[in-house]
Amino acid sequence: MNRKFTAALLVLAAVLANVAFTALGSIFNYPDVLDEPAGKILASFSENQSAVSGWFLVLALSAALLAPIAIGVGRMSTSRAMGIAVPVGIAAAAVQVIGLLRWPLLVPGFASDSDTGGFTTAHDVLGVAIGETLGYLLTGVWTVLVIVALGRRYAGRWFQVLGLASAGLVLVGVLGPLDPPGVDAANFIGYVLWSVWLIVFAAVIVVRERRSAGSPSTAPGQEAVTS
Repeated sequence: MNRKFTAALLVLAAVLANVAFTALGSIFNYPDVLDEPAGKILASFSENQSAVSGWFLVLALSAALLAPIAIGVGRMSTSRAMGIAVPVGIAAAAVQVIGLLRWPLLVPGFASDSDTGGFTTAHDVLGVAIGETLGYLLTGVWTVLVIVALGRRYAGRWFQVLGLASAGLVLVGVLGPLDPPGVDAANFIGYVLWSVWLIVFAAVIVVRERRSAGSPSTAPGQEAVTS
């Protein structure tokens, strides 16, 4: 996979996630709506079913992009940490897609039948347990592994600090089912920072590729980190 293509996917994933999240917040009051009773959630979903389902598909697409991103980033280092990071990143994409696709695939049926029991079960299992808890865990771990694999010399300490800070706040979301105060806010800030880190990561890749292309001693695309 071309590194510039990987950079483009990093930016696309960040942009799609933030646009979809903002749209869902506007038309569905997401994620705050999830604190409402199941019947009210289904009623709110029915009011804008097509739009809500569509934006959840966009959000699922942004999550799915982490799989090819993990593969592309995996080619930037031959370290053991990166070898672990690739399957972790693919798994992070898979569990988040599973959790998000319940909205366009299952929730319309629950809404039409007013099936609050089925909705609650799907939300707890596919949403909270798989999509969110496992998604937060695997995304945070992938980020840490990538930073460890690339090392400080790849983009400097600031790149590491931003990535580790975002990963730490994303990982806080694992505590969500226990409902401690401040978890949702910390997790939200974590994903905002993580989106920034993805875009910064893309910019770093492009700059390094241009420098590599201009260096007579290093052929384009051949530079790899071995730390």
